[in-house]
Amino acid sequence: MKKHVKWLLLALSLVCLAGAAGCGSKQEEEAAATDTFSTEDEILAEEAEEAEEEPVEEEVAPEGMYRSELTNEWISEDLKDQRPLAVMVDNEKTALPHYGLTQADIVYEMMNSTKNAQITRFMVMVKDYDSIDQLGSIRSVRPTNFMIAPEWNAIVCHDGGPFYINSFLQNPYVDHFSGTFSRVDNGKPREFTEYMLPGDMDKNFRNSSVDRNYNEYAPTEPHFEFASESNPVDLSSEFGSKACTLVDLPFPHNESELNYDEASGTYLYSEYGSAHVDPGNGNKQLAFKNVILQKMSYNELDSNGYMVWNCLATGMDGYYITNGQAIPITWSKISDTDRTIYYDMTGDEITINTGKTYIAFVADEVWDQLVIE
Repeated sequence: MKKHVKWLLLALSLVCLAGAAGCGSKQEEEAAATDTFSTEDEILAEEAEEAEEEPVEEEVAPEGMYRSELTNEWISEDLKDQRPLAVMVDNEKTALPHYGLTQADIVYEMMNSTKNAQITRFMVMVKDYDSIDQLGSIRSVRPTNFMIAPEWNAIVCHDGGPFYINSFLQNPYVDHFSGTFSRVDNGKPREFTEYMLPGDMDKNFRNSSVDRNYNEYAPTEPHFEFASESNPVDLSSEFGSKACTLVDLPFPHNESELNYDEASGTYLYSEYGSAHVDPGNGNKQLAFKNVILQKMSYNELDSNGYMVWNCLATGMDGYYITNGQAIPITWSKISDTDRTIYYDMTGDEITINTGKTYIAFVADEVWDQLVIE
């Protein structure tokens, strides 16, 4: 009996071992099958993601056109090597209306004197200057302009300036034309009658050794990082962003301001309490896709109001504004020929939208009076 029981127990043990072995194999097979299904699911998911991604289409330029380095807009390929001009435009009320500013690519506005309620002056950057029938009126230059124009390899167009500019004129990267433009009988005092007219620049180049095309001091990298027109910059999700439909600048002489026009997606410029219109271009109002504000210190050079902006600096505050939104930025510029670089608050260079740009230098002493709302 004991022997039978012993054999019975042994048989049962073998059955259990066999069952356990069988169960293990089944579990391994199920696990392998599960792994197979998981891998297949992952592959299908990846394929679905790839299918959803839109193919990147290479942009095809319209025949005979290229994207401007100043605005990213399509312009004639004939202009590709042509240097831009940096034209000094008077901003006294007597000088109004200005001609040709709506056709400029970039407009700088900055205090020109610590006197006369800190009057501002424009420096307008123009690539296709031959397409403008009348530009100005043209006035004198200041040292700061010879520190900004070289970053574009631009030719400065002006009518004289204080002796403080003399040392800047010795720099090999500075080219300029002074007082070599046309006079227009507009019934105003002589200082408000000088304009750039068709043929003026051809004459200037013929009578000088100044290069019309980019030279050895030309920028070696793009000045701005531009977004594509199909995927424009949206600042609403950027750090520190806020809605901005009004920029009220602390410029007491002319009370500059920009108002956002949602229909055109641009900021419309006004001064002296009125819209800034251009009779040379169908009375269009001066409008900008991009607005850049730079906080900056300056040094007074004498008691007559002459001054120079400290535009060579690093880590200075500012704002970038486009499409109804504003973000805080910082800016840096290390030499006259180096470009000014604008950074967001994460330290990345900002990307701006295609179109015209307005850049203002705002004195650090009145920065807190700047209105952005």
